[in-house]
Amino acid sequence: MTSNAYILTVLELVRKNVRFFLGASLAALALRLLFVMYFPAVVDDSRLYADIATNWLRHGVYGITNSGQIVPTLARLPGYPAFLAAIFAIFGSNNFRAVLLMQTLFDLATCFVIADLARRMLSDRAAKVALLLAALCPFLANYAAAALTETLEIFFTASALNFAARGLATLRDNSAAKQLAIWLCCGLSTSACILLRPDGGILFGAVAAYLFTLFLQSLLGRRTEAYAPRSLLRAGLILTLSTFIPLVPWTLRNLHTMRRFQPLAPRYANDSDEFVMPGFNRWTKTWIVDYTSVQEIYWRVPGDQIDAARLPQRAFDSTQQQQDTQQLFTDYNQDHDLTPELDARFAALAATRIRSAPLRYYLWLPALRIADMWLRPRTELLPADPRWWEFDDEVAWLLVSVVFGLINAAYIVMAALGLVRWREIFGIGLFVLFVVLRSLLLGTLENPEPRYTLECFPVVIVMAALFISKSNANDRKPA
Repeated sequence: MTSNAYILTVLELVRKNVRFFLGASLAALALRLLFVMYFPAVVDDSRLYADIATNWLRHGVYGITNSGQIVPTLARLPGYPAFLAAIFAIFGSNNFRAVLLMQTLFDLATCFVIADLARRMLSDRAAKVALLLAALCPFLANYAAAALTETLEIFFTASALNFAARGLATLRDNSAAKQLAIWLCCGLSTSACILLRPDGGILFGAVAAYLFTLFLQSLLGRRTEAYAPRSLLRAGLILTLSTFIPLVPWTLRNLHTMRRFQPLAPRYANDSDEFVMPGFNRWTKTWIVDYTSVQEIYWRVPGDQIDAARLPQRAFDSTQQQQDTQQLFTDYNQDHDLTPELDARFAALAATRIRSAPLRYYLWLPALRIADMWLRPRTELLPADPRWWEFDDEVAWLLVSVVFGLINAAYIVMAALGLVRWREIFGIGLFVLFVVLRSLLLGTLENPEPRYTLECFPVVIVMAALFISKSNANDRKPA
């Protein structure tokens, strides 16, 4: 389909359903403005990003303010600070209300990108369902009201997947010019994801791996589709160059300013002179599975008091180990500082626990962390009690937690039921691969935060739209 034909197709769909698209847009806008007005989230990370953006804008230094001095940093990638700097330049420094309103517009655009993805992969009917599911998704709306990277990350993820779906279709007609434009847009969208957060690289890995799989199958003659190896190689080259060339200025800056080869952000978002607590981090991964423990234990070190009573029983393999852990907490709580000596003691404890149960560390706990990130009620930005299962929160917020949990479960169940009909979905392998790779990566983290799975929601919503719309081969609209 040419660009003109594509535009005409979309305009015809909108013309036939003006009231629906207008109503869905207004509902999406109202829901997001509700969160912006009553539950805006400006957290510590927001202020750090804003500090970098302000110093970059006013002083031309990509750095943080430390004791009144501006110190260059590489702890955060430049994507979100650049976004904040652009808004601050127009609407004034630290104008977070303008930031959240702009993110609301981005999130509205995400709804339409997801709808277009469903139209390409499935049908016009599925596109309408996907738009409604995205517009009314409280989790996407909630993060539009948070001065964090999620909203932009989801927008560019959905855009990259949409361009990839279209790019896969162009591989059949062997049009070099068309492939260049589409895969260039896919690569630039992927690069934007990476410049916002380093885990955006998973998206590139999924698309590149899928293209490579098609290439091997094409060489072996195992696919019925007419994918020419040359077209696949061309697509992979364009995707790779357009993804990584925008990272070059950031890499060169780090080499020049920080004397360090760092094309992304460090694993623990730390600067060169910051202690990363490897022993404590490794010990944490021997027991942590849920976001509640992230709030109560992980985020509090260093600097805050931690309560050993908040540790679950799975953090101990014996009474002696429990006593040793409590002593570590007691020693830390004396001055709230995790010294290298104390960190080494955590490392020794972690090594003992891993040796005693390697499958727990390498398999069962990562699986539980992944499950928690996917299934937990997504109320982390709201005043609801994270220990919702104890049912001792205020009635209103307990109800919110239960409702959010049910809504989240509904999206996932509908997506799973839609996935059962995978044969009807063009390019389904790419989207499943992306979700699987991202989930596996998230399982390796010490901090299982539900927000990290939101980048998968464009795929979740499209799969759910397939289930609801009951699309079939007769009403499919190929990409």
